[in-house]
Amino acid sequence: MADYSTYSDADLAGFLKTGDRSAFAEIYNRYKFILHNHAWNKTRNTAEAQDALQEVFAALWSKRETINIGSNLSGYLYSAVRNHILNSIARKDVQSRYVSSIQQFSAENVTVTDHLVRENLFKALIEKEIAALPPRMRQVFELSRKQHLSHKQIAEIMGTSEQTVKKQMTNTLKVLRSKLGLIAYLYLLITIR
Repeated sequence: MADYSTYSDADLAGFLKTGDRSAFAEIYNRYKFILHNHAWNKTRNTAEAQDALQEVFAALWSKRETINIGSNLSGYLYSAVRNHILNSIARKDVQSRYVSSIQQFSAENVTVTDHLVRENLFKALIEKEIAALPPRMRQVFELSRKQHLSHKQIAEIMGTSEQTVKKQMTNTLKVLRSKLGLIAYLYLLITIR
């Protein structure tokens, strides 16, 4: 059995291309500590440095027949570790931006959507209760709140006194408040003017 520690990097790279496991083991043993330090200096994280080394050596073995290392094995390995770390950082950055974007989207749009749904429910509830009012009360309310007419103008249209219109409006608001509840009633006062 040959002593692979005496071979040059170029020889080991040539043996590696043929699938020589002993040459691969020698390359690993020769560079594992140096590359680990190189990776750790880039990441400042032992686990990430070990992951980078494992990925680089796994790729070296799986692509052994197609890669072109030439005579500069150490340069190839240093570049492979550096590129792996840079790609890992880029992926983390993309993931972080994606997660941040989703969190921001969900925080903003759920609130907006929730408010729109509630607003539409309030509107439907209010319209239903207005439709259920007696005809004269509904007419006074709609002329006042939807067409923005004064009590005097409503009295002229309906052929009644201004005091009757005012009393009808007061009674209408009392009925709506009792049927809608305070929150929906306040919404009614704010939105229908």
